Amino acid sequence: VQLQASGGGLVQAGGSLRLSCTSPGVTLAYYSVGWFRQAPGKEREGVSCIMHSDESIYYRESVKGRFTISRDHAKNTVYLQMDALKPDDTAVYYCGADPGTPLTVDSGIYSCADMDYSGKGTQVTVSS
Repeated sequence: VQLQASGGGLVQAGGSLRLSCTSPGVTLAYYSVGWFRQAPGKEREGVSCIMHSDESIYYRESVKGRFTISRDHAKNTVYLQMDALKPDDTAVYYCGADPGTPLTVDSGIYSCADMDYSGKGTQVTVSS
């Protein structure tokens, strides 16, 4: 499974970007798909994911209300709409795919877990 993330760029704080994740030759509707990011000197973290089993959606706390994940089955694309961007959102963003339901739960809070497949990331830089 090859994944292609695109849509990154340089934006001022408060601005918006929309990231796209596609996979030539693979139907993403059959996979759970997630967005992850890694900032310099920090660990990779899950941002948002959507499960293929029931289309349930999860966000990390810091992006709730600002980011929206969605699927377009006709275009075989998963999007991450990012609004009200902050300098702390600066990172390389990756999309991942998994045939299962990659979630972890801690104290009742669900988080997107690492996925079987990932591709090259796209840089998002938010200036203050």
